[in-house]
Amino acid sequence: RRETGARSMFGRDRLGAGRRKSKRESGIKDGKAGNNRSTGSSSTGKSKTSSHGARGRPGRSNGGKPATNIRNLHRRLAGMSLSEDQGKNRSERRGSKDAKEIQYTANSIIGKGSFGVVYKATVTVTGEVVAIKKVLQDRRFKNRELQIMRMMQHPNVVELKHSFYAKGDKPDEVYLNLVMEYVPITVHHHLKSFFKAKKTVPIFLVKLYMYQISRALAYIHSLGICHRDIKPHNLLMNPHTHVCKLIDFGSAKVLVAGQPNVAYICSRYYRAPELVFEATEYTTAIDVWSMGCVMAELFLGKPIFMGQSREHQLIEIVKILGTPTRQQIKQMNPNHKIYKFAQIKGHSWSTIFRSKAPADAIDLISQILLYIPSKRTTAFKALAHPFFDDLRKTDARLPDGNPLPQLFNFTDAELKQASALNILDKLNPEKRFP
Repeated sequence: RRETGARSMFGRDRLGAGRRKSKRESGIKDGKAGNNRSTGSSSTGKSKTSSHGARGRPGRSNGGKPATNIRNLHRRLAGMSLSEDQGKNRSERRGSKDAKEIQYTANSIIGKGSFGVVYKATVTVTGEVVAIKKVLQDRRFKNRELQIMRMMQHPNVVELKHSFYAKGDKPDEVYLNLVMEYVPITVHHHLKSFFKAKKTVPIFLVKLYMYQISRALAYIHSLGICHRDIKPHNLLMNPHTHVCKLIDFGSAKVLVAGQPNVAYICSRYYRAPELVFEATEYTTAIDVWSMGCVMAELFLGKPIFMGQSREHQLIEIVKILGTPTRQQIKQMNPNHKIYKFAQIKGHSWSTIFRSKAPADAIDLISQILLYIPSKRTTAFKALAHPFFDDLRKTDARLPDGNPLPQLFNFTDAELKQASALNILDKLNPEKRFP
Protein backbone atom coordinates (compact mmCIF):
# COMPACT_ATOMS: atom_id res chain seq x y z
CA ARG A 1 0.00 0.00 0.00
CA ARG A 2 1.22 3.47 -0.82
CA GLU A 3 0.55 6.80 0.78
CA THR A 4 1.88 9.14 -1.88
CA GLY A 5 1.12 12.66 -2.96
CA ALA A 6 -1.27 13.33 -0.09
CA ARG A 7 -2.41 16.91 0.44
CA SER A 8 -2.99 18.40 3.84
CA MET A 9 -2.12 21.29 6.08
CA PHE A 10 1.47 20.12 5.63
CA GLY A 11 1.50 20.66 1.86
CA ARG A 12 2.24 17.99 -0.71
CA ASP A 13 4.46 15.31 0.71
CA ARG A 14 5.48 11.75 0.00
CA LEU A 15 4.26 9.72 2.90
CA GLY A 16 6.07 6.43 3.17
CA ALA A 17 5.97 5.71 -0.57
CA GLY A 18 6.42 2.09 -1.41
CA ARG A 19 6.12 0.84 2.15
CA ARG A 20 3.76 -1.87 3.15
CA LYS A 21 1.35 -1.21 5.96
CA SER A 22 2.98 -1.93 9.29
CA LYS A 23 2.24 -5.30 10.84
CA ARG A 24 1.64 -3.51 14.09
CA GLU A 25 -0.95 -1.12 12.70
CA SER A 26 -3.69 -3.34 11.39
CA GLY A 27 -6.34 -4.06 13.95
CA ILE A 28 -4.16 -5.68 16.56
CA LYS A 29 -6.16 -7.04 19.49
CA ASP A 30 -5.47 -9.04 22.62
CA GLY A 31 -5.87 -12.78 22.18
CA LYS A 32 -8.21 -14.67 24.49
CA ALA A 33 -6.91 -17.92 25.89
CA GLY A 34 -8.42 -20.98 24.31
CA ASN A 35 -10.65 -19.17 21.82
CA ASN A 36 -8.30 -19.51 18.88
CA ARG A 37 -8.69 -22.74 16.96
CA SER A 38 -5.52 -22.68 14.92
CA THR A 39 -1.90 -23.32 15.76
CA GLY A 40 0.64 -20.56 15.46
CA SER A 41 2.39 -21.58 12.28
CA SER A 42 -0.86 -22.41 10.52
CA SER A 43 -2.76 -19.25 11.38
CA THR A 44 -4.99 -18.06 8.55
CA GLY A 45 -7.75 -16.27 10.40
CA LYS A 46 -7.97 -12.95 12.16
CA SER A 47 -4.71 -11.89 13.72
CA LYS A 48 -4.45 -11.44 17.46
CA THR A 49 -1.75 -10.49 19.91
CA SER A 50 -1.01 -12.42 23.02
CA SER A 51 -0.29 -11.18 26.47
CA HIS A 52 3.29 -12.29 25.81
CA GLY A 53 4.12 -10.59 22.55
CA ALA A 54 2.98 -12.37 19.39
CA ARG A 55 1.98 -9.81 16.81
CA GLY A 56 0.38 -9.91 13.42
CA ARG A 57 -2.16 -8.61 10.97
CA PRO A 58 -5.43 -9.96 9.65
CA GLY A 59 -5.28 -12.47 6.86
CA ARG A 60 -1.55 -13.13 7.19
CA SER A 61 -0.37 -16.61 8.05
CA ASN A 62 2.88 -18.01 9.32
CA GLY A 63 3.66 -20.31 6.45
CA GLY A 64 0.22 -20.60 4.87
CA LYS A 65 -0.55 -24.02 6.33
CA PRO A 66 -4.11 -25.21 6.81
CA ALA A 67 -5.68 -24.48 10.17
CA THR A 68 -5.36 -27.13 12.85
CA ASN A 69 -8.02 -27.56 15.51
CA ILE A 70 -7.27 -27.12 19.20
CA ARG A 71 -7.49 -30.87 19.85
CA ASN A 72 -4.48 -31.38 17.61
CA LEU A 73 -2.58 -28.61 19.38
CA HIS A 74 -1.61 -30.92 22.23
CA ARG A 75 -0.50 -33.61 19.76
CA ARG A 76 1.54 -31.13 17.73
CA LEU A 77 3.27 -29.72 20.79
CA ALA A 78 3.99 -33.21 22.04
CA GLY A 79 5.36 -34.03 18.59
CA MET A 80 7.63 -31.01 18.84
CA SER A 81 9.16 -32.57 21.95
CA LEU A 82 9.02 -29.41 24.01
CA SER A 83 12.14 -30.15 25.97
CA GLU A 84 15.25 -28.22 26.74
CA ASP A 85 17.52 -30.99 25.46
CA GLN A 86 16.08 -30.79 21.94
CA GLY A 87 16.51 -27.08 21.71
CA LYS A 88 18.96 -24.87 23.48
CA ASN A 89 21.10 -27.70 24.83
CA ARG A 90 21.45 -29.55 21.53
CA SER A 91 21.50 -26.61 19.15
CA GLU A 92 23.27 -23.99 21.21
CA ARG A 93 25.11 -25.89 23.92
CA ARG A 94 26.04 -29.02 22.01
CA GLY A 95 27.95 -31.41 24.25
CA SER A 96 27.23 -29.48 27.44
CA LYS A 97 27.52 -31.67 30.52
CA ASP A 98 24.76 -29.84 32.37
CA ALA A 99 22.16 -30.42 29.65
CA LYS A 100 18.73 -31.09 31.09
CA GLU A 101 15.35 -32.06 29.75
CA ILE A 102 12.29 -29.99 30.60
CA GLN A 103 8.94 -31.17 29.28
CA TYR A 104 5.86 -29.00 28.88
CA THR A 105 2.18 -29.71 28.47
CA ALA A 106 0.28 -27.28 26.27
CA ASN A 107 -2.87 -25.79 27.78
CA SER A 108 -4.09 -23.34 25.14
CA ILE A 109 -3.16 -20.70 22.62
CA ILE A 110 -3.20 -17.29 24.28
CA GLY A 111 -2.29 -15.30 21.20
CA LYS A 112 -1.01 -15.42 17.66
CA GLY A 113 0.12 -13.21 14.84
CA SER A 114 2.27 -13.14 11.74
CA PHE A 115 5.39 -13.12 13.94
CA GLY A 116 4.44 -16.22 15.89
CA VAL A 117 2.13 -17.86 18.35
CA VAL A 118 2.11 -17.93 22.14
CA TYR A 119 1.00 -20.93 24.16
CA LYS A 120 0.09 -21.14 27.79
CA ALA A 121 1.82 -24.30 28.99
CA THR A 122 2.69 -26.18 32.16
CA VAL A 123 6.02 -27.63 33.19
CA THR A 124 5.10 -31.30 33.47
CA VAL A 125 7.14 -32.11 36.58
CA THR A 126 6.68 -28.98 38.68
CA GLY A 127 3.29 -27.74 37.49
CA GLU A 128 4.68 -24.25 36.89
CA VAL A 129 2.65 -22.27 34.33
CA VAL A 130 4.71 -20.62 31.60
CA ALA A 131 4.20 -18.85 28.29
CA ILE A 132 5.94 -20.24 25.20
CA LYS A 133 6.41 -17.95 22.24
CA LYS A 134 7.04 -19.90 19.04
CA VAL A 135 8.54 -18.07 16.05
CA LEU A 136 9.82 -19.28 12.70
CA GLN A 137 13.61 -19.06 12.73
CA ASP A 138 15.63 -18.06 9.69
CA ARG A 139 18.72 -20.27 9.77
CA ARG A 140 20.78 -17.51 8.15
CA PHE A 141 20.45 -15.12 11.08
CA LYS A 142 20.64 -15.10 14.84
CA ASN A 143 17.40 -14.21 16.57
CA ARG A 144 17.75 -10.68 17.93
CA GLU A 145 14.89 -11.11 20.40
CA LEU A 146 16.57 -14.11 22.00
CA GLN A 147 19.91 -12.32 22.21
CA ILE A 148 18.34 -9.28 23.87
CA MET A 149 16.24 -11.29 26.33
CA ARG A 150 19.37 -13.10 27.48
CA MET A 151 20.90 -9.75 28.38
CA MET A 152 18.14 -8.79 30.79
CA GLN A 153 17.17 -9.65 34.34
CA HIS A 154 14.89 -7.19 36.12
CA PRO A 155 11.71 -7.41 38.23
CA ASN A 156 9.77 -5.32 35.69
CA VAL A 157 10.93 -7.17 32.57
CA VAL A 158 9.40 -10.52 31.68
CA GLU A 159 11.80 -13.33 32.50
CA LEU A 160 13.19 -15.66 29.85
CA LYS A 161 13.38 -19.06 31.52
CA HIS A 162 14.54 -21.26 28.66
CA SER A 163 14.76 -21.41 24.89
CA PHE A 164 14.80 -24.33 22.48
CA TYR A 165 14.47 -25.11 18.80
CA ALA A 166 12.01 -27.54 17.25
CA LYS A 167 11.52 -28.82 13.71
CA GLY A 168 8.44 -27.83 11.74
CA ASP A 169 6.41 -29.84 9.23
CA LYS A 170 8.62 -28.89 6.29
CA PRO A 171 12.15 -30.33 5.98
CA ASP A 172 13.98 -27.03 6.46
CA GLU A 173 11.55 -25.48 8.94
CA VAL A 174 12.90 -24.66 12.39
CA TYR A 175 11.03 -22.85 15.15
CA LEU A 176 12.56 -20.97 18.05
CA ASN A 177 10.59 -21.31 21.28
CA LEU A 178 11.03 -18.75 24.05
CA VAL A 179 9.85 -20.03 27.43
CA MET A 180 8.86 -17.09 29.62
CA GLU A 181 7.17 -16.51 32.93
CA TYR A 182 3.39 -16.35 32.62
CA VAL A 183 1.61 -13.15 33.62
CA PRO A 184 -2.21 -13.17 33.24
CA ILE A 185 -3.24 -9.95 31.45
CA THR A 186 -2.03 -6.83 29.69
CA VAL A 187 -2.46 -3.23 30.79
CA HIS A 188 -4.51 -2.83 27.60
CA HIS A 189 -6.94 -5.52 28.76
CA HIS A 190 -7.07 -4.02 32.26
CA LEU A 191 -7.78 -0.56 30.87
CA LYS A 192 -10.59 -1.93 28.69
CA SER A 193 -12.26 -3.47 31.74
CA PHE A 194 -12.46 -0.03 33.35
CA PHE A 195 -13.69 1.54 30.13
CA LYS A 196 -16.46 -1.04 29.70
CA ALA A 197 -17.59 -0.44 33.27
CA LYS A 198 -17.55 3.32 32.56
CA LYS A 199 -14.99 3.83 35.29
CA THR A 200 -11.62 5.53 35.37
CA VAL A 201 -8.41 3.89 36.51
CA PRO A 202 -7.70 4.96 40.12
CA ILE A 203 -4.92 7.55 40.17
CA PHE A 204 -2.92 5.48 42.64
CA LEU A 205 -2.89 2.56 40.19
CA VAL A 206 -1.81 4.87 37.36
CA LYS A 207 1.12 5.91 39.54
CA LEU A 208 1.93 2.30 40.35
CA TYR A 209 1.84 1.13 36.73
CA MET A 210 3.75 4.09 35.30
CA TYR A 211 6.43 3.84 37.98
CA GLN A 212 7.10 0.21 37.06
CA ILE A 213 7.05 0.98 33.33
CA SER A 214 9.53 3.82 33.90
CA ARG A 215 11.75 1.53 35.90
CA ALA A 216 11.69 -1.16 33.21
CA LEU A 217 12.61 1.37 30.53
CA ALA A 218 15.33 2.91 32.68
CA TYR A 219 16.84 -0.55 33.02
CA ILE A 220 16.78 -1.58 29.36
CA HIS A 221 17.97 1.87 28.27
CA SER A 222 20.95 1.51 30.62
CA LEU A 223 21.89 -1.55 28.54
CA GLY A 224 21.55 0.41 25.32
CA ILE A 225 18.36 -1.45 24.39
CA CYS A 226 15.52 0.43 22.75
CA HIS A 227 12.21 -1.46 22.89
CA ARG A 228 10.66 0.39 19.92
CA ASP A 229 7.10 -0.82 20.53
CA ILE A 230 5.94 0.45 23.91
CA LYS A 231 2.14 0.29 24.19
CA PRO A 232 -0.44 -1.05 26.68
CA HIS A 233 -0.56 -4.37 24.77
CA ASN A 234 3.13 -4.95 25.57
CA LEU A 235 2.83 -4.34 29.29
CA LEU A 236 1.81 -7.33 31.36
CA MET A 237 0.28 -7.06 34.81
CA ASN A 238 -0.83 -9.32 37.59
CA PRO A 239 -4.35 -8.19 38.60
CA HIS A 240 -3.80 -9.33 42.20
CA THR A 241 -0.32 -8.01 43.00
CA HIS A 242 -0.34 -5.24 40.34
CA VAL A 243 3.20 -6.11 39.31
CA CYS A 244 3.88 -4.82 35.78
CA LYS A 245 6.35 -6.33 33.33
CA LEU A 246 7.57 -5.22 29.92
CA ILE A 247 7.24 -7.82 27.15
CA ASP A 248 7.70 -8.39 23.42
CA PHE A 249 11.25 -7.59 22.40
CA GLY A 250 10.62 -8.61 18.81
CA SER A 251 11.22 -5.02 17.65
CA ALA A 252 13.91 -4.21 20.22
CA LYS A 253 17.42 -3.29 19.20
CA VAL A 254 20.66 -2.19 20.79
CA LEU A 255 21.08 1.28 19.31
CA VAL A 256 24.54 2.37 18.21
CA ALA A 257 25.24 6.06 17.67
CA GLY A 258 25.79 6.87 14.01
CA GLN A 259 24.22 3.67 12.73
CA PRO A 260 20.91 4.05 10.85
CA ASN A 261 17.77 2.25 11.98
CA VAL A 262 14.41 1.62 10.37
CA ALA A 263 12.06 4.57 10.85
CA TYR A 264 8.86 2.62 10.18
CA ILE A 265 8.71 1.12 13.66
CA CYS A 266 6.45 1.24 16.73
CA SER A 267 2.66 1.08 16.73
CA ARG A 268 1.29 4.27 15.19
CA TYR A 269 -0.61 5.71 18.16
CA TYR A 270 2.55 5.54 20.28
CA ARG A 271 5.06 6.52 17.59
CA ALA A 272 7.39 9.41 18.44
CA PRO A 273 7.27 12.43 16.10
CA GLU A 274 10.87 11.92 14.95
CA LEU A 275 9.77 8.55 13.59
CA VAL A 276 6.79 10.19 11.88
CA PHE A 277 9.33 12.55 10.29
CA GLU A 278 11.18 9.40 9.13
CA ALA A 279 14.34 9.85 11.18
CA THR A 280 16.70 6.88 10.93
CA GLU A 281 19.10 8.02 13.64
CA TYR A 282 17.17 8.18 16.88
CA THR A 283 17.62 7.37 20.54
CA THR A 284 15.82 5.63 23.37
CA ALA A 285 13.81 8.86 23.70
CA ILE A 286 11.32 7.26 21.30
CA ASP A 287 10.43 4.81 24.10
CA VAL A 288 9.98 7.70 26.52
CA TRP A 289 7.51 9.36 24.12
CA SER A 290 5.57 6.09 23.92
CA MET A 291 5.58 5.88 27.71
CA GLY A 292 4.03 9.34 27.87
CA CYS A 293 1.32 8.23 25.44
CA VAL A 294 0.55 5.23 27.65
CA MET A 295 0.31 7.46 30.71
CA ALA A 296 -2.06 9.85 28.94
CA GLU A 297 -4.19 6.89 27.84
CA LEU A 298 -4.55 5.64 31.41
CA PHE A 299 -6.13 8.98 32.31
CA LEU A 300 -8.17 9.55 29.15
CA GLY A 301 -9.35 5.97 28.62
CA LYS A 302 -8.23 6.09 24.96
CA PRO A 303 -5.04 6.86 23.01
CA ILE A 304 -4.20 10.55 23.05
CA PHE A 305 -2.99 10.57 19.41
CA MET A 306 -5.26 8.39 17.25
CA GLY A 307 -4.02 8.94 13.71
CA GLN A 308 -5.35 6.77 10.88
CA SER A 309 -2.21 7.18 8.75
CA ARG A 310 1.30 8.55 9.07
CA GLU A 311 0.14 11.98 7.96
CA HIS A 312 -2.93 11.94 10.19
CA GLN A 313 -0.82 10.86 13.16
CA LEU A 314 1.29 13.97 12.74
CA ILE A 315 -1.85 16.10 12.51
CA GLU A 316 -3.14 14.63 15.79
CA ILE A 317 0.15 15.48 17.49
CA VAL A 318 0.16 19.01 16.06
CA LYS A 319 -3.40 19.61 17.28
CA ILE A 320 -2.09 19.34 20.83
CA LEU A 321 1.56 20.43 20.67
CA GLY A 322 1.15 23.00 17.90
CA THR A 323 3.08 23.18 14.63
CA PRO A 324 6.75 22.33 15.16
CA THR A 325 9.27 25.05 14.39
CA ARG A 326 11.97 24.62 11.76
CA GLN A 327 14.49 24.13 14.56
CA GLN A 328 12.36 21.47 16.23
CA ILE A 329 12.02 19.59 12.94
CA LYS A 330 15.80 19.68 12.45
CA GLN A 331 16.23 18.28 15.95
CA MET A 332 13.85 15.43 15.11
CA ASN A 333 15.29 14.71 11.66
CA PRO A 334 18.14 16.82 10.24
CA ASN A 335 17.51 15.36 6.78
CA HIS A 336 13.87 16.41 6.56
CA LYS A 337 13.43 19.03 3.84
CA ILE A 338 9.80 20.16 4.09
CA TYR A 339 9.09 23.02 6.47
CA LYS A 340 6.04 24.72 4.94
CA PHE A 341 3.42 23.62 7.42
CA ALA A 342 0.24 25.43 8.33
CA GLN A 343 0.67 27.24 11.63
CA ILE A 344 -1.55 25.74 14.31
CA LYS A 345 -1.51 26.77 17.93
CA GLY A 346 -1.39 23.93 20.42
CA HIS A 347 -3.59 23.37 23.46
CA SER A 348 -2.56 23.46 27.09
CA TRP A 349 -2.31 20.12 28.86
CA SER A 350 -4.83 21.24 31.45
CA THR A 351 -7.32 21.75 28.61
CA ILE A 352 -6.62 18.26 27.25
CA PHE A 353 -7.03 16.46 30.57
CA ARG A 354 -9.40 18.86 32.31
CA SER A 355 -10.22 17.20 35.63
CA LYS A 356 -9.05 13.72 34.57
CA ALA A 357 -5.44 14.12 35.71
CA PRO A 358 -3.87 15.87 38.71
CA ALA A 359 -1.38 18.70 38.30
CA ASP A 360 1.70 16.59 39.05
CA ALA A 361 0.66 14.04 36.41
CA ILE A 362 0.20 16.79 33.82
CA ASP A 363 3.62 18.18 34.75
CA LEU A 364 5.28 14.81 34.11
CA ILE A 365 3.47 14.30 30.81
CA SER A 366 4.52 17.80 29.72
CA GLN A 367 8.15 16.79 30.31
CA ILE A 368 7.74 13.69 28.15
CA LEU A 369 5.59 14.64 25.16
CA LEU A 370 8.00 17.12 23.61
CA TYR A 371 9.05 17.43 19.98
CA ILE A 372 12.80 17.62 20.62
CA PRO A 373 13.97 14.15 21.76
CA SER A 374 16.87 15.47 23.86
CA LYS A 375 14.50 17.75 25.81
CA ARG A 376 12.35 14.86 27.04
CA THR A 377 12.99 13.61 30.52
CA THR A 378 14.59 10.19 30.74
CA ALA A 379 12.89 7.11 32.13
CA PHE A 380 15.21 7.14 35.14
CA LYS A 381 14.66 10.83 35.92
CA ALA A 382 10.91 10.23 35.69
CA LEU A 383 11.16 7.86 38.67
CA ALA A 384 12.10 10.78 40.91
CA HIS A 385 9.17 12.94 39.80
CA PRO A 386 6.76 14.10 42.57
CA PHE A 387 3.93 12.28 40.76
CA PHE A 388 5.28 9.07 42.31
CA ASP A 389 5.75 10.41 45.85
CA ASP A 390 2.63 8.63 47.13
CA LEU A 391 4.31 5.31 46.32
CA ARG A 392 7.28 6.29 48.48
CA LYS A 393 5.22 6.80 51.62
CA THR A 394 6.05 4.14 54.18
CA ASP A 395 2.37 3.42 54.84
CA ALA A 396 1.43 3.17 51.14
CA ARG A 397 -0.93 0.29 50.32
CA LEU A 398 -2.85 -1.04 47.36
CA PRO A 399 -6.50 0.09 47.10
CA ASP A 400 -7.57 -3.27 48.56
CA GLY A 401 -5.31 -2.79 51.58
CA ASN A 402 -2.63 -5.26 50.52
CA PRO A 403 1.04 -4.24 50.48
CA LEU A 404 2.61 -2.75 47.37
CA PRO A 405 4.79 -4.90 45.13
CA GLN A 406 8.52 -4.36 45.55
CA LEU A 407 9.31 -0.98 44.01
CA PHE A 408 12.59 -0.04 45.67
CA ASN A 409 14.67 -3.20 45.35
CA PHE A 410 17.18 -1.32 43.24
CA THR A 411 20.18 -3.09 41.80
CA ASP A 412 23.68 -1.72 42.32
CA ALA A 413 23.63 -0.46 38.74
CA GLU A 414 20.36 1.40 39.36
CA LEU A 415 21.71 2.97 42.55
CA LYS A 416 24.88 4.02 40.77
CA GLN A 417 22.85 5.66 38.02
CA ALA A 418 20.63 7.44 40.54
CA SER A 419 23.70 8.73 42.37
CA ALA A 420 25.18 10.06 39.13
CA LEU A 421 21.93 11.94 38.45
CA ASN A 422 21.79 13.28 42.03
CA ILE A 423 18.34 11.78 42.57
CA LEU A 424 19.24 8.99 44.99
CA ASP A 425 17.55 10.70 47.96
CA LYS A 426 14.37 11.25 45.95
CA LEU A 427 14.14 7.54 45.15
CA ASN A 428 14.66 6.43 48.73
CA PRO A 429 11.29 6.26 50.52
CA GLU A 430 12.83 6.03 54.00
CA LYS A 431 14.70 9.31 53.61
CA ARG A 432 11.89 11.24 51.95
CA PHE A 433 9.06 9.95 54.11
CA PRO A 434 10.24 8.89 57.60
